[in-house]
Amino acid sequence: MKSASLFLTALFLCLNGAWAVAGSCDINYTRTACPGKEAISFKKCDGQASCVKTGTADTEEACRVKAVAACANDRLDITKSKLITATFNGKPVKNKAGGTDHCADYAERVAEFNKCGM
Repeated sequence: MKSASLFLTALFLCLNGAWAVAGSCDINYTRTACPGKEAISFKKCDGQASCVKTGTADTEEACRVKAVAACANDRLDITKSKLITATFNGKPVKNKAGGTDHCADYAERVAEFNKCGM
């Protein structure tokens, strides 16, 4: 009886996600460089305008939050803008409006994008 009770408890915990494993959260970066700054802007993607960085997240929402955070741009005179998309366990993650560009949800977008030459 005791072993049956332990088995049922373990089964219950497994089914309720107590031992949940983080899922894959892939962030796709596409940068637009300021004129003449392509080499340095694209350096974070091994010289390419676009790349995917693979990571993990506990939930789709956590992956979305990571995607929005990836929009940060502290190289205002190097990178004109970014387009960030994400997938969680292979499924596209939508932004708050239902689109795919998570930079649309980034609070500092106006302050950090399109500042080349300023």
